[in-house]
Parts: sequence; structure tokens; C-alpha cells
Amino acid sequence: MVVRQEMIFSKRYLLQEVSSARVTTSCGGEVQNNLTYVTSPGFPSLIDQPMNCSILVKKIDQQVSQLKIDFLHFNIGQPNRKTGICDEDVLLLRSGEKTFQLCGWNSGQHIYIDICEEPVTINFRLSGNLMSRMWEMRIIQLGFEQRAPAGCLQYLQSNNGILKTLNYLPNGRYLANHDYLICIRQQYGMCSISYSPCTNESFRIGGSRAKQYNMTTSSNIAVQDNGQSETGSGSGPQIIAFGIGRCRDRILIPCDFEEFITPGNDVAGICDLEHCGISLCSSVGDSDLISRNISTCHVETSALPFHIRVAFGPGEDSGISPEDNTGMCLNYEQLPCVI
Repeated sequence: MVVRQEMIFSKRYLLQEVSSARVTTSCGGEVQNNLTYVTSPGFPSLIDQPMNCSILVKKIDQQVSQLKIDFLHFNIGQPNRKTGICDEDVLLLRSGEKTFQLCGWNSGQHIYIDICEEPVTINFRLSGNLMSRMWEMRIIQLGFEQRAPAGCLQYLQSNNGILKTLNYLPNGRYLANHDYLICIRQQYGMCSISYSPCTNESFRIGGSRAKQYNMTTSSNIAVQDNGQSETGSGSGPQIIAFGIGRCRDRILIPCDFEEFITPGNDVAGICDLEHCGISLCSSVGDSDLISRNISTCHVETSALPFHIRVAFGPGEDSGISPEDNTGMCLNYEQLPCVI
């Protein structure tokens, strides 16, 4: 009896050891497990020379439909500070006909990528010499019941937390050519969600809103609500929608109202789907923000599902100060239903 118990304990111990064993691969390797860590060569040592690095991710089962990639550590070359394009270092994620590009500092971020029958390829192209890079990514293969909702590049599942645009740094630059959804799973008993900037300086999308509108006005294009051109010629994000300026790069939040968090101000603002410039609260002009010292605000919505759309257009040098192109960091909190 004692021998049998020892055998059972040994088997359990062995299974625990096997299940907890960390599977790691690097350049030239393949991912064929439900949880694998992909690291830079010599991690955690830094890479300071040009190189190419490729990893292949294969489905472990036909039920797998999505990959979750957690960037535990991710630091490669920054994008061009004027255009936001990853024109030196870049990570290319290819799944079928879709390619996703990433560069800069993204530690703590994550993305969801659909995987079809063909393997997903992960390619690092590191071209610069005077940079120090490193990465550690956790790749989890997900079945259909575990996947993020369709169209969500990022999926946050907590009642409250922080969300950031990719490559968010106080001295960084948001990435051009990105159009994606940050989704938040609605918790039981919660009917609305509130967003507010992490700090007074944590919302910087494309510089002055007024300057962006002047740029769009000069393009002389009329568009429909869906963004398709009606008359005139032109392309890209410089557009006019029924006489209302549209930001070149913008954040879109389905909303009910905006409220400015300032002493003595308890009046709800006007809901504006589009947010850009130097404040999340886009219903107040930049000059008003400066004169009234309003740098934070509160945006609340009960529109379902909870999500934010990040819509950054093609990279171009608009002459805007780099300090006004850092991106977005927001606190979010789900709010209970009111009976």
C-alpha cells in the first residue's frame, strides 16, 4: 500500500514537473506547444548589432483559432519620430494574407492574432547598429471558446485597469498605419465604463486639434459618415465630414457624455465620438484647455460592447512637435448598473 502511494505520488510529481516545464525557443525555432516563450538570442543579454530573426508558429490542434502574444519584455528600435513608421527595426507578424508591424517599446502589452491552417511567421528585422534590443514573448494558443471577440487586437478582461496605445512612452511616438480595436470584456452587473487620462500629459494625439482641422480643411474633400469620398479628389486622412473637421490621427470612443473634472463644474459636456489633440475631451478647444488649465477629463459610455478604436493614418511628417505625438494612456473602470 505504501509502495503504491509512493508510485502515485511520483507520477503526480512527474506530471507537475512536465506541465510546469518552460518551453522556450528563439531565432530559427518553431512553436508547437500551447504555451511557448520566444526570446531574443542570449536573453536577457542585449543585442547591439543588425540581424534577422524568424520563428514559425504551428497550430497544435484543429480547434486552435487564435494566438495571444504577451510582450513580457519588448524593446527594439523606435519608429521614425517624425512619421511614426518603423523604418529601421521592425517585427512582422504574418498570418495568412495579413501582416502586422510593430516596433519600439511594448513591454506589458499584448495582441491577439488569428491563425489559420498555415503557420504564423514572426520576423524580426533589426537594421540599426547603435541600438540595444531584447524581447521575451509568451505565445498561447487559444481554442474558439477562449478567443478574443472578432476584430479586437487587444482584449482586457479586468473590471478596471490601464490601456495604452502601442509604443506609448512620454518621449516616444505612436505608430503610423495602425487601425485596431482595444476591447474590454463587460463584467457581470456592470452597465457602463469610464475613461480618464493616466496623467495630465498622457493624451497627445497629433498635436493641436485646431491645426489638424486646418490641415483637413485645406484638402477640400467631402465625405460620407463611412469615410468614403463623395466629391473632389484626394486620399488619406485629410478629410471633411459635412463641414466638421476630422482629425488626421484619432481615437474613437462610443460615448454618452463627457464630464470635465474641475472644481465647480458639474455639467455634462457634449459627446464627441472622435478624440485627438492634447486632451481626451475633444469638445473643448486647445486654447480653452490652456486658459482654464483643464488637462484631464472623464468620458463615460454605456454603449456596448466596450471598446476603443485607435485609427492612426499613413506616416507623414506633418511638422507637429514630437512631444505631441506620444500617444495615449487611459485609466478605465467599469461602473455598476443603476436600477
